[in-house]
Amino acid sequence: MISVIFDLDGTLVDSEPNYYESGRRTLERHGVPGFTWEQHARFIGIGTLETLEVLRDRHGIAAPVEQLLAEQNAAYLELARAGTEVFPEMRALVERLHAGGVPMAVASGSSREAIDAVLAGTGLDARLSTVVSAEEVPRGKPAPDVFLEAARRLGAEPAACVVFEDAAPGALAARAAGMDCVAIPYVATTADDAAFAGAGLLFAGGQREFSAAAAHGWLTDRRTG
Repeated sequence: MISVIFDLDGTLVDSEPNYYESGRRTLERHGVPGFTWEQHARFIGIGTLETLEVLRDRHGIAAPVEQLLAEQNAAYLELARAGTEVFPEMRALVERLHAGGVPMAVASGSSREAIDAVLAGTGLDARLSTVVSAEEVPRGKPAPDVFLEAARRLGAEPAACVVFEDAAPGALAARAAGMDCVAIPYVATTADDAAFAGAGLLFAGGQREFSAAAAHGWLTDRRTG
């Protein structure tokens, strides 16, 4: 049986605006104003910790990265609890898979607290109870660790897992884990990134193009093929 592993941010939910705003506030608090969405977009798909390590070094921030992470997580949780949008077609796909008894997990670069807050706030926790945070494994994406741990918790072989991802680092992580990938690029201009070239199914137009019926049909064909 196929098992499905979802990335969370930018794939199941549109949390990137909240991540951008929490990062902008954190940087501004430490003397780095004017952080733009375009700058943030370069880090989409990379864990919060890894992103802050790069930004701390780039801007010469004195505070330890652990402090920056705690501050950004606190700001993000405040924003996430106020509202996070689930992509409608993704919710429809989760419901279809649940009805069909397909094992599912979430594997994300976010903190476990942030993942749990978003899943609970959107009601997705009722369908997605197997969760892996990058905090729980040695390496974040593009290393395969979060996906391999999700497969282990599902009791599935990696080759029997399909990953849904919106970002190039996640697509690379899926490939490194030996898993097929359905790619839904969050940033449309990255659709031709080489990381997506090996995807079993690519929705080049991102969520505007994504269809639960099309994805479910592809998964069904793969399961029975």
